[in-house]
Amino acid sequence: MSETKAAKSGYEVIKGYLRQIDGSPGVYRMLDAESRVLYVGKARNLKARVSSYARPTGHSPRIARMIEQTASMMFLTTATETEALLLEQNLIKQLKPHYNVLLRDDKSFPNILVSKQHDFPQIKKHRGAKKEKGSYYGPFASAGAVNRTLNQLQRVFLLRNCTDATFETRSRPCLLYQIKRCSAPCVGKISKADYGRLVGDAERFLQGRSTKVQEQLAKEMQAASEEMEFERAAALRDRIRAMTSLQSAQGINPRSTPEADVIALHMEGGQACVQVFFIRAGQNWGNRDYYPRLGGAESPAEVLQAFVGQFYSTKEPPRLVLLSDDIEDREVMEDLLGETAKRKVEIIVPQRGEKAELISGALRNARESLARKMSESATQTKLLKGLAEAFDLAAPPQRIEIYDNSHIQGAHAVGGMVVMGAEGWVKSQYRKFNIKGEELTPGDDFGMMKEVLSRRFKRLLKEDPDRQGETWPDLLLIDGGAGQISAVGEIMAELGVEDVPFIGVAKGVDRDAGKEEFYRPGQRVMALRHNDPVLYFIQRMRDEAHRFAIGTHRAKRSKSTFATPLDEVPGVGATRKRALLAHFGSAKAVARANLADLKVVSGISEGLAQTIYDYFHEKG
Repeated sequence: MSETKAAKSGYEVIKGYLRQIDGSPGVYRMLDAESRVLYVGKARNLKARVSSYARPTGHSPRIARMIEQTASMMFLTTATETEALLLEQNLIKQLKPHYNVLLRDDKSFPNILVSKQHDFPQIKKHRGAKKEKGSYYGPFASAGAVNRTLNQLQRVFLLRNCTDATFETRSRPCLLYQIKRCSAPCVGKISKADYGRLVGDAERFLQGRSTKVQEQLAKEMQAASEEMEFERAAALRDRIRAMTSLQSAQGINPRSTPEADVIALHMEGGQACVQVFFIRAGQNWGNRDYYPRLGGAESPAEVLQAFVGQFYSTKEPPRLVLLSDDIEDREVMEDLLGETAKRKVEIIVPQRGEKAELISGALRNARESLARKMSESATQTKLLKGLAEAFDLAAPPQRIEIYDNSHIQGAHAVGGMVVMGAEGWVKSQYRKFNIKGEELTPGDDFGMMKEVLSRRFKRLLKEDPDRQGETWPDLLLIDGGAGQISAVGEIMAELGVEDVPFIGVAKGVDRDAGKEEFYRPGQRVMALRHNDPVLYFIQRMRDEAHRFAIGTHRAKRSKSTFATPLDEVPGVGATRKRALLAHFGSAKAVARANLADLKVVSGISEGLAQTIYDYFHEKG
């Protein structure tokens, strides 16, 4: 690896590096005069790729700007082009360079898990690492898609969704049994063998073999009818209807494409939408849209290349990936995805047949989604401009932080911060603050706000003192009036942050929404006309901050309510805590138990029993 700084920038600087590199595959980074990474790229031949930037002409406006800002470069050679592609994706994810296409939403996808750790398997939603023993089916595009499928599966196959701990403690059937959503194995309403057959049918359905399941149910219904078991026949009829309803709700269920991700890109007005459909077991398991950040005038091939690499950096690829446009290094990407999945992965751009129809449907969704987003962005731009005009701000704010506190007579106090950006809510940037001030008087809202703002801006000053990132706010909205604004002013002056404007939003006459009053340091109280769109915009932001703070407070209070001394014992997690409480009945009984009794609890080893015994008796 090599690194050099230069006083000048541009193609001449890049040309100077050509003597230092050869034709090996690898990754290059272009840096500006402040050593900020402008761009990360991969090359089959580093010298050939870098030499293309050393020409003074023939570049797109985006590439020309990037070259002009380049003051230095860094290089890392790799053994293969596939390794270079993997390294490129990792660096882009880590460094988020300005001129790279960036996938901004990288959440994991939920699955359906048929747990196999119990004689009567549980069916449930699962997200995250696949550590629990059982069969996993997915991915589904959203929690909503999973929940809809689970609800219908319960109606069809009557599988339990309660936890093992709940299952063990039930003495009578729950409501789900009464409404025909569960077969109540917890109280012996169904045998292990019969329940096992239901599990097998559910898994066959999730594997795409639903036709056989429906045929079997139809035969059973006919037999029950012939034997005059009309109640059983009606129950089977309801299960068949529920299965049909589930299949129709999934929309397109391709016949010749049992497993694929369908990825379609639509670009317009300098923006892009990528629509991803998940086809598994011949069923449509939902879709999700993405809006990657573009670095400039990229081609569809560049955008999809970047999207596919970043999308599958944290997700297992299917056997087939269908694309609306070809990418630059299809074969190399196939090799990389194949290494990730430990099997062959094929990437194709279909031109005809069912696969082309799938792409066409995804493209239509991408086009419509981008049109909606551009319309919303135009409205958002107008609101931000109106906000700036109403409060005499220097420019429309691109990041607004809204703060609120929540507590009950000072107990379980928390502060909440929500963020509004140029494109709407930025939920990944929401923050909660557990109020720690021991000297605060319970219910001291001013003191709480001081603590929250102090912690927030001390961290900002430490992590980004030059304000180069995107986490510095252009405006603060505070839930409160003159007192809150005074408290905020004190802490901001103390920290030396005096160029970030802040506004207090207080309920006005009779505390009615629509009569809000706005407080600013050193200025008279003001109000907006009751039908002003900016007023509704501010109310929406204030209400979101309140909702978030209340939710955080309730979660903290709930956690405190259900806390027990067992939470502090080393080695006792949620599962062992449940086992101990189920055996002894209460945490107090666990604390009084002798060593021999602790050792007989399921899941508690001799060493852990000694740890638990010592914890309570040493404390006593």
